[in-house]
Amino acid sequence: MRKLSREKRTMVISALVEGNSINSTARLCGVSKLTVLRLLSDVGVLCRDFHDITVRGLACNRIQADEIWSFCGAKQKNVEAGKQGHGDVWTWIALDADTKLVVSYLVGQRNASCANEFMCDVAERIVNRMQLTTDGLKLYLDAVENAFGFEVDYAQLVKMYGSDGTGKSPEHKYSPGKCNGAKKVLQCGVPEKAHVSTSYVERQNLTLRMSQRRFTRLTNAFSKKLANHEHAIALHYFHYNFCRKHKTLGTTPAVAAGIAGRIWTVADLVAMLEDEEKKLNNGGRINRRDRS
Repeated sequence: MRKLSREKRTMVISALVEGNSINSTARLCGVSKLTVLRLLSDVGVLCRDFHDITVRGLACNRIQADEIWSFCGAKQKNVEAGKQGHGDVWTWIALDADTKLVVSYLVGQRNASCANEFMCDVAERIVNRMQLTTDGLKLYLDAVENAFGFEVDYAQLVKMYGSDGTGKSPEHKYSPGKCNGAKKVLQCGVPEKAHVSTSYVERQNLTLRMSQRRFTRLTNAFSKKLANHEHAIALHYFHYNFCRKHKTLGTTPAVAAGIAGRIWTVADLVAMLEDEEKKLNNGGRINRRDRS
């Protein structure tokens, strides 16, 4: 089997993290769509495992958590009508407000099971008592209590929406209703009201939508398979944490958080992928047994 050169792999991955779709990446880099998907799968597994091992033992003071919607195969309303597809997919994100590091992320549903799994993962990665802010989703209440007990200063920022005058319900338009205000609800401990905010994690959601073509609305670049969706998100957050210099910080979130000594490049990621392939010694490909 012909193997892509390091330069070509770097080119493909760079195109993916800069907001290109699978098909456009294949055209730009002069490779097949299947080649792009195979490389995405390999590097996605590597990025997921690297994040799980490396992003731990953190001393964070303020964490903001949120969820962002996407879909796989078809929107939920079309799946329910009998069409093929996975339906709605939600990505849960926890971000350190000081270093802008994405501490934890989870791809799943917007339900109690995923809320609990997500919050338990956040708790395992942070070593000190910290202040947590989420939106007003009620699923967080039990999830935070199960993960942290009383060892957290927790508040919710509950936004109050009203009609925007169009007469359309939120399900039939692409932006939420007009925000008439926000209420800070203290749930546990003694959170500082001045720091009860989800602004940074919501801004990170915009970065995700701009950097991952799968999240762009009104296109046909949406994910067709859940596994590929998960791999693309793992690659995005590796690049966001370790490679992408944050303009305000002047460095990457990983360097600011003290879990990396330098700014990584996509070429560094490719080199790490090649080292992993040599260790596995399975013909130059990472085992994708967990793709389904």
